[in-house]
Amino acid sequence: MTYPKATQARLQERVANALRKIAELESAYENITVAQLVSKRARTHGSTIAIDVFDRGERATYFEMDRSSNKYAHALHAFGMRKGDRIGVMLPNRIEFPILWFALAKLGAVMVPINMRYTPREIEYVFSDTQAKFAVVDESAWSAFSAMEPWPQDLATERAIRVGEPSDGAATTFDDLLRGVDDTPVEDNIRPNDLLNIQYTSGTTGFPKGCMLSHDYWGVSSYQGVCWEQPYEKYLSAQPFFYVDPPGHLLKSYRQGGTLYLAPQLSSSRFIGWVKQHRIEWCQFNQLVARQAEAGDEDGATCLKQTLNWGWSPDSVRKFRKRFQVLTQDAYGMTEIGFGTRMTNELDELADSGSVGIRAPFRELRLMNEDGSPTPVGDIGELWVRGRGIFKGYWNRPEANAALFEGEWFKTGDLMRRDELGFHWLVGRTKDMIRRSSENIAASEVEMVIRELPEIADVAAVPVGDEKRGEEVKIYVELNKGTTPDNLAVERILKYARAHLAAFKVPRYIAFTPTLPRTTTSNKVLKRELMSVSDPFADAYDTEEKRWR
Repeated sequence: MTYPKATQARLQERVANALRKIAELESAYENITVAQLVSKRARTHGSTIAIDVFDRGERATYFEMDRSSNKYAHALHAFGMRKGDRIGVMLPNRIEFPILWFALAKLGAVMVPINMRYTPREIEYVFSDTQAKFAVVDESAWSAFSAMEPWPQDLATERAIRVGEPSDGAATTFDDLLRGVDDTPVEDNIRPNDLLNIQYTSGTTGFPKGCMLSHDYWGVSSYQGVCWEQPYEKYLSAQPFFYVDPPGHLLKSYRQGGTLYLAPQLSSSRFIGWVKQHRIEWCQFNQLVARQAEAGDEDGATCLKQTLNWGWSPDSVRKFRKRFQVLTQDAYGMTEIGFGTRMTNELDELADSGSVGIRAPFRELRLMNEDGSPTPVGDIGELWVRGRGIFKGYWNRPEANAALFEGEWFKTGDLMRRDELGFHWLVGRTKDMIRRSSENIAASEVEMVIRELPEIADVAAVPVGDEKRGEEVKIYVELNKGTTPDNLAVERILKYARAHLAAFKVPRYIAFTPTLPRTTTSNKVLKRELMSVSDPFADAYDTEEKRWR
């Protein structure tokens, strides 16, 4: 970015001050595990409501969260769970979910959160990949969980715990486990470097990979989240708790002694109503909600004081700030690293510049060329990150770890540009990903499933723009000789996709092509050609509108 000389000199001084502040924040950091934070806050803010799952009428104080998680931990220990055991968890946003997470943190066990929309095939993959010995499953997900085939060899059926109403079978319920158990403190032998989560995130090849997240990861990332902010009393989180963001929001609120209002799930039509009803002061704001507010001339009178706005366009930021009269922050992050960059409030004049900010606390950043040389200032390169509290690598993926780590440096696969002051701009992704609403979808996973149909020679999944969801999944299908691209073929593909992929991964658009474009040397599909067509919807079947475009 080019600045006037006077502006550049002023910004240089302010960036230098911000970097000194980051160094001070790093020096002031105190080692803490999630279990220790839970117990500490029970002592300092015991009577304050820690979490309010308002759609279900469930709430608990900091004291109650600590005592309940103690009780859960004792019950699970009696059930056989031990430090280091992996536990697959399928729960919606209900209060048992964060209590269970805290209990596992106190036991030293490892939570493996599983998307509630996964099919039996996807659920079995996660259980088998992690060799999970236990399962905690909501009544609403029990049928999909029970339909796993083959059954994971490390998971004994009697180690599955059902949350909610008991079934006709002999499944153990949480109520059974908790009966008669005390809530005394749990003996603490947990260290910051101990593993707490295996968080699955879509990769570039095949099924998702499990990010190994330690207590230190959560301690550092939640600390990053409160740096440069005043304490707020009311926070809102509106994503499923099995994603990485809501647990981070909860710990952010815990660090400030606030109340987290946990919504059932993201709803663009209800979000602003929640913000107003609960007098929310901080939240992560979805750009789609902001666009709808602008289109509907939504009243911007709220109690909001600060929002986190991942990757918004400058124009959207300007309109949002004008309507809601609130501070905004952009940032760059990913499951693997927590925050990589943030735009500080001290540099608020650049909030609508499109920059994702300067380095976050505990993060060192490099931009690198494909040949491994440093990228010059102003040019585009792949972002490499290192620092305290990043993930410990991918579970059971030595090849991926070898490919994506260069010593302590993690290669993010994201392309950025950096100016001479240290501000970063996200340019694109080297990874073959599709971003549908808040979901990351690996194109290769969609392709792998569709390619299993015997009449299909090959398939390529690409993103297409969508006003409502940001991107939708489109597949180009190359059929075997003798197979006709008709409605019957479309229905067969859709039926198979819906049976083997979570609903958000099922292609919205299906197009047939005699041959997919390929390179002459490696025979790889040239997706850039598929994505550069003038009308991406022409001659494609729209599975939502059920018609050919």
